[in-house]
Amino acid sequence: MTTVRTSSTYTASRRKVLQTGAAMLGALGMPAIVRAQAAPKIRIGYWPIAAGLPFYAAIELGYFKEAGLDVEALKFAGAQQVMEAVLSGRSDGTANGTGSANIAIGELAQPGTFKIFCSNPSNVKNVLDEVIVPVASPAKVMADLKGKRIGSGPGIQNVTLAKTVLERGGALGATVVELPIGQHVAALAAGQIDGAYTLEPTGTIGRMNGTTRVLEAGVISRYVLGDNMAPWFGGSASLSSEFIKKNPDAAKKFVAAYGKGVAHVRSKPVEARQYLKGYTPIEGALTGEVPLAAYMMYNEFKPADVAHFQKFFDLFSEKGIFSSRLMVDSMLYKG
Repeated sequence: MTTVRTSSTYTASRRKVLQTGAAMLGALGMPAIVRAQAAPKIRIGYWPIAAGLPFYAAIELGYFKEAGLDVEALKFAGAQQVMEAVLSGRSDGTANGTGSANIAIGELAQPGTFKIFCSNPSNVKNVLDEVIVPVASPAKVMADLKGKRIGSGPGIQNVTLAKTVLERGGALGATVVELPIGQHVAALAAGQIDGAYTLEPTGTIGRMNGTTRVLEAGVISRYVLGDNMAPWFGGSASLSSEFIKKNPDAAKKFVAAYGKGVAHVRSKPVEARQYLKGYTPIEGALTGEVPLAAYMMYNEFKPADVAHFQKFFDLFSEKGIFSSRLMVDSMLYKG
């Protein structure tokens, strides 16, 4: 007897196959899909300077991918913009090099927003900050800049620090002019300014092209913290509290992977330098010359380090930049 497959029997059979397939997907495939959907994209803002090297290295070496994380690097023109992106929800955190005072201003605007998990301390040994002058300048000490036009990077952190360094260094009557850091060397060479409070690699660029020289390095440690070797926690990496609360596991994995980037920079600085390319304007011979910052993870802070960090923040309270005193310890990531 020949069985005839009608449209109704075909439909019923096909429905059974589909139902069986769906059940198999539910048993085998759905957990992976759910996991993929549950893994959030982590958007990290960065300012394209050398201090962000652990972040760049962690991306290029695949540390975030190894942790199962989808990390997106968002480049901004300045530290203020990096901070504002977190406040507006367009970013989930900041890479090293983002001004700690900028982050603090964002924290005061929206209390409880930022948690710092890594900072990049500098001093006269681990150079980031410096005052530079034209190579032929007669200036030998900070006080020789009295009444001069001094360039500073843009933003409240840079300007406040520039004014403080000049004042405490005896350069009374100096006028601070905001300029993008990338323009400092050219402005000095053209005679538009007489000196500049700036950040590396500016001093290295000027030295290598023969147009500027460093008048004094590690100026924040000396004039703000009172000790050339004191760690100035001028830049920090952070995550938003909202992201940590919503994605606690992803946050822990991100911080751990970032920490691997820090470890790589510490143990293999020469090899790590290559990752400055593409993320910063630092290329060619400059890649091997620019000073590298030190780094400190949240679980490496000692009481003395927190005290130095707090002294830096207190300057902005004293100058009326911060609306109230902000305690560093309240902003540190706890793991």
